[in-house]
Amino acid sequence: MKIAVSSQNFKSVTGHAGKSRRFIIYDVGTPCDSPEVVWLDLPLEMSFHEFSGGKHPLDDMDVILTASAGRGFIAKLAQRGVKVITCGESDPRKAVRDYLTGKVKPAMPHEHLEQERHEPVFGGCCCSC
Repeated sequence: MKIAVSSQNFKSVTGHAGKSRRFIIYDVGTPCDSPEVVWLDLPLEMSFHEFSGGKHPLDDMDVILTASAGRGFIAKLAQRGVKVITCGESDPRKAVRDYLTGKVKPAMPHEHLEQERHEPVFGGCCCSC
C-alpha cells in the first residue's frame, strides 16, 4: 500500500493538498513493517491546482493524507482511484500509523488568507483549496 502525506516542509502534515507540491510517500506492506519512505518534490505545474491532465506521480498512491483538501481535489483523485483522507495529526508517521489502525484524528478547521474560517466536512473542507 502506498500512502502519500502532503507536507510542504517535509516535517509535518500540511493542508491545501490541491496546491501542495511536496509529499512524503510511505510504501507500507503491513502495519508492523518499517515503511520505505520517499520525498516527492513536484514542480509547480504538477500541483493539482495547476495540473492539466495526463499521468501524475500521485496516481500510484492508494491514499493521500492531508490536513485539508477541497472537494475538487478529492473528486479528481477519486477518478484516479486514490482515496483522500483529511486528518488532524501533524506528525506524518503518526498520521500513517493512525490511518493503518483505523484511528484517524479528525481534521481541524483552517483559516484562509481572507481570514475566513471553514469547518471540515466529510472528505475535506467546504472551500476549493
